[in-house]
Amino acid sequence: MKRLIPVIVLAMVMASGSAWAADATANLDLMSAYVWRGITVNDSPVLQPSIDVSKNGFGLNVWANYDLDEYYDDTPDDNEFSEVDLTLYYGFDIQKLGVTVGVIEYLFPAGAEGTREVYTSLSYPLIGGLSAGFDFYYDWDEVDGYYTDLGLTYGMDLIDKLNMSVGGKIGYASENFAEFYSAGTDSGLYNLDLSLALTYAVTDALSIGGKIVYTDSLDDDVLADADPGNGIYGQDVNVYGGISVTYAF
Repeated sequence: MKRLIPVIVLAMVMASGSAWAADATANLDLMSAYVWRGITVNDSPVLQPSIDVSKNGFGLNVWANYDLDEYYDDTPDDNEFSEVDLTLYYGFDIQKLGVTVGVIEYLFPAGAEGTREVYTSLSYPLIGGLSAGFDFYYDWDEVDGYYTDLGLTYGMDLIDKLNMSVGGKIGYASENFAEFYSAGTDSGLYNLDLSLALTYAVTDALSIGGKIVYTDSLDDDVLADADPGNGIYGQDVNVYGGISVTYAF
């Protein structure tokens, strides 16, 4: 955790009122479960704070997961940070196509070995409030495998200051990724996510929101059922959701 301290200090400096001042957003989610790429990491409530600072396309994001209850006897204890993710990225546009490239470092304070990914994300507006997105992540450290997803999102304003977003996403994983994270034995379609979110702008800077997500495995040989007692973080929770508070400064 020592290397996390200078990263947080850097984020605070970038967001400060100076010649280096950047756009910054702080967020806090209270979720009924922690589900990552279809994998149930914790089936109990979690807090997930984050801060994102960016300037001229370059950005730094610090995200963490705090377990309010433990998943299983041999998983990280309750009331502690089980994961911290550090992301450096650069975003730019090619006409209507939004492109982001970056690197993610995954840290696990509870004792698991950390790892690293490089990634690229693409987004493209289709028609009206409908847009398409594509993400590709490659872990060159512990996993030597990749995960990718393709999704559609539709957003619309219901009333003044209240926005609704509906989305669907399908994931695909390499054999190494599936084996490392969820005891999978093959590559293939990994997970399906369907989501509904509402966001209300309290002020220009402050917003509150809520979302609900349905998630499921698309192939048991790739994303297997969870068995945390034997160290397998597979598919367990199907429906989860929560509330969030976001402040931009």
